[in-house]
Amino acid sequence: MRLESFGRASIPAGVLEKGEIKNQSELIKVLKLTLEEAKNRGLRTRYIIGSLPEEHAFIRVIQLPKMNLAEVAQAVRWEAEANIPLPLESVYLDYQVLPQSPANPDHLDVIISAAPKTLVDPYLNTFEKVGLKPIALEIESQAIARALLKNCQSEQPVLIIDLGASATSFIIFSGQAIRFTTTVSVSGSFLTEAIAKKLSVSQAEAEALKITTGLDKTKNEGRIYSALVPPLNALLTHIKTYLEFYPEHAEHEHDVQNPSIAKIILSGGEAALPGLVSFLSLELKIPVELGNPWINILTPPLKEIPELPFEQSLGYTTALGLALRGLD
Repeated sequence: MRLESFGRASIPAGVLEKGEIKNQSELIKVLKLTLEEAKNRGLRTRYIIGSLPEEHAFIRVIQLPKMNLAEVAQAVRWEAEANIPLPLESVYLDYQVLPQSPANPDHLDVIISAAPKTLVDPYLNTFEKVGLKPIALEIESQAIARALLKNCQSEQPVLIIDLGASATSFIIFSGQAIRFTTTVSVSGSFLTEAIAKKLSVSQAEAEALKITTGLDKTKNEGRIYSALVPPLNALLTHIKTYLEFYPEHAEHEHDVQNPSIAKIILSGGEAALPGLVSFLSLELKIPVELGNPWINILTPPLKEIPELPFEQSLGYTTALGLALRGLD
């Protein structure tokens, strides 16, 4: 496999709010410009696989009595009514039957996912106006897990933390399935704002200091470190909550003797913050590592390609996971 084309663009404030399209005309402009630039780099298709924002989507693992696959669809609808806090007629619903567990042969584990039609339909309409042809849409966490986990499997529960500019997603994955997802507001923009206020500098200067200095106490007299610690402590509080929460709610885990989170994997455009891995590992007393979004694409030990350095590729984790789905 090889990378044919890639690109990215900044979306102006107010165009999207918590994943919902608020200014379609401006989003169309951004997409057209990005597509034109990608076309100049070798883009040859209009068919796409897109991701839906985590904030408004739902993923659950449910257990069903052993039954034939023809009966599963109806059973899923019954379970979805009990697990999804929206009327079924107002959502798009999908499901996947997981491989049967030898430890529990009398049950089926099924992943159900749902997204409101009021969220999905504006995206479909936007893609149509741009000239794109979506062949699938999936929740962002599904693409992230596919990109970061070898063969999309994990023998022990892992917590993936996808650090974005405007939100941070928590994804707990075990076996062959996502077990839990949530989104918190502590994000890259919080870190930038903290630096800007602490040092009385512009947002652009604060962003540059965040990228170059990060949590290095020896630089800038430790002032960047001091500015970053409070918002990172807020992030730590969220992480600790879910590290404690999951083992107590892992009744759907059949093949894992210890349901505690074994390690944390960082991804997203903010994950390469200098010193973040060691800071989190020291505070949480748990292994923390940067995810490798090329793990299912490049042959080890390769972790980057000349056109896209590894640290930058962390910001393309979702896109790479979506591309891998296109190969299924």
